[in-house]
Parts: sequence; structure tokens; C-alpha cells
Amino acid sequence: EPLKQCAAWLRAYFCEPSRVGSLPMPAFHHPLLQQDSFTRQVLWTLLRDVKFGEAVSYKQLADLAGNSRAARAVGGAMRSNPIPIIIPCHRVIRSSGQTGNYGGGNLMKEWLLSHE
Repeated sequence: EPLKQCAAWLRAYFCEPSRVGSLPMPAFHHPLLQQDSFTRQVLWTLLRDVKFGEAVSYKQLADLAGNSRAARAVGGAMRSNPIPIIIPCHRVIRSSGQTGNYGGGNLMKEWLLSHE
């Protein structure tokens, strides 16, 4: 059932984006998301506060996560993200407006941002 839920969410994300908000989030069981850490806080904050079609800077996300001076640590959290797209690290960009790096490649990040 959790795999079906995840597949339905991904199918909606790519094919029917307007449905994403009405679907339950897939279950997260990765150890990184269970331990108490700044990385976990950043990833959950990103998931909760940065909606489909929005973008946030590393510094803004650090502020939202409770440590305004931790923009570099936010970058580390994005690199550690175990489930990109579902936890939308592609929505985190540089303060200058440039997209910044992405584990799936910069072209993929730009595509995801334009898809949204």
C-alpha cells in the first residue's frame, strides 16, 4: 500500500499537478528523517512551508527552520535529501535567483522548477 501511495503521488506530480495537494504524502521511513537534527528540521520545513510552484532561497529556508545563519547547512541538508521531488529540494535556489546545484543535475532542477 505505501508503494501504491507513492506511485500515485508521483503520477499526479508529473501528470496532474493540481491533484498533488489533495493526495496524502507518501510515508517516510528513512533514518535521516527520524533522527533529531537540523537536517531533519530543514527537510520537514521545506516540505511543510514551500508549496508547489514556489521557490525559497537557502537563507530564507534557514530562517524558516529556525537558524538564520545556517544557509550553508541548508545546502548540506539539500545534498542529504533521501527523497528528492517528494521533499522538493529543487525549490531551494540562491538568493541571487540562480538555481544553484541539484543532485539530479542543473537541467533537471530547471525543468522541475518550470514544470511547477
